[in-house]
Amino acid sequence: MKNKKPLKIGVVGCGYWGPNLIRNFRQQNNCVMQICCDQDEDRLKRMKELYPEVETTKDYHELVEAGIDAVALATPVSTHYPLGMEFLKAGKHVFIEKPITRSSEEGLALIRQAKENNRILMVGHTFEYTAAVNKIKSIIDSGELGDIIYISSTRVNLGLLQNDINVIWDLAPHDISIISYLLEKNPVSVNAQGRSHYGKEHEEVAMTTMNYDNGTIAFLHTSWLDPNKIRKMVFVGSKKMLVYDDISPNEKIKIFDKGIEKPDYYDNFGEFQFSYRYGDIYIPKIDEYEALGAECGHFLDSINNNTTPRSDGWSGLRVVKIIEAANKSLRLQGLSVPVEYENEAR
Repeated sequence: MKNKKPLKIGVVGCGYWGPNLIRNFRQQNNCVMQICCDQDEDRLKRMKELYPEVETTKDYHELVEAGIDAVALATPVSTHYPLGMEFLKAGKHVFIEKPITRSSEEGLALIRQAKENNRILMVGHTFEYTAAVNKIKSIIDSGELGDIIYISSTRVNLGLLQNDINVIWDLAPHDISIISYLLEKNPVSVNAQGRSHYGKEHEEVAMTTMNYDNGTIAFLHTSWLDPNKIRKMVFVGSKKMLVYDDISPNEKIKIFDKGIEKPDYYDNFGEFQFSYRYGDIYIPKIDEYEALGAECGHFLDSINNNTTPRSDGWSGLRVVKIIEAANKSLRLQGLSVPVEYENEAR
C-alpha cells in the first residue's frame, strides 16, 4: 500500500456533514483531498478559507472530469441515486452518506453498477465504526449478556425538520445499522406508527418495532419534536443488561448485572417464583477515536485492497428495505409488514 499513488478524493456537498468528510479525508495517509463541490458560494468560500489547497466548484460535472479516484456524497437523499450512478459510470469509487438511496430499487441499481464497473460502493453508517459500538459488539459476541431479549433505542431532538424525508428516513438508519451490525441479523417484519404535525407528508415523530425470527424485538423511538437530545440504546440480555448513551462524555457504556431467573423445576404453582438478581454496575473502558476518520480510512483501504467495506452497498440496501417496510406500516396504521431482502449472490 505504501508504494501506491495517493488516492485523489472529491466531496459533493459542503453543508452540515460535508466539511467533516473533507477534514477527515485531508488527515488520511496516502490520500489527496483534491476538490469539493457545492451550489452555495458562501460554503465554498468557507472551505477555501479553511483548506486553501482544496479546489472548489459549483458544478459537480467538474468532479467527473477532474481525474479523481473517488467521490463522497453528502447531499440530500433525493440526489444520491443520480449522482452516485453518474460517478460510478464515470469509473469513480463512491461513498454515500446514509441512507444509500430513497428507494430499494435505486439502491440495487447502484450496487449492480458498482459491480459492473468493479468499483467500491460504501455507505456512511458511521456508528458501525465508533469505539463504543465496537466495544458493545465484543461484549455481545463474548456471550456476557446472554441471548438478546429486546433492544430499546431512543434517538430524539428538536429539529432539524427535513423537506424531502420523514423522521424514520432521517434518524432510524443509525439505529437500524447499529442493531444489524451488532446482532448480525435482520428483522423479518416491521411495525411503525407516527404522526405529522407540521406538514402533510413527512412524520416528525415515529415508533418503529423490528421483529426477529429468534424472538428478539427492537423498539426505535425517533423524533424531531423532543425538548431533549437523547441518543440512548438499552440491550436486555438473558444474563446481563447494557445501556449505551452516546451523548455521555465518559460513561457511554454501562453493564448491569441484573436479570430475572425462573426455577429449573417446581412441583406446584405455589413453588413457582421468579428470582430477581441485582448485581453490580460497571463501566468498561473505551479507547476513543474519531469514528468518521476510521470510516474514511476504511473506505480508502477498501479501494486500495479491493475488499468489501463493512458498510457496503448491500448493507445500505438492507437498511433501506427495513425503512421502506416501516413506512408502508405507517400507511397501514401500524400493521406488521414483512421485510423481503435481495439475494446478494446474484
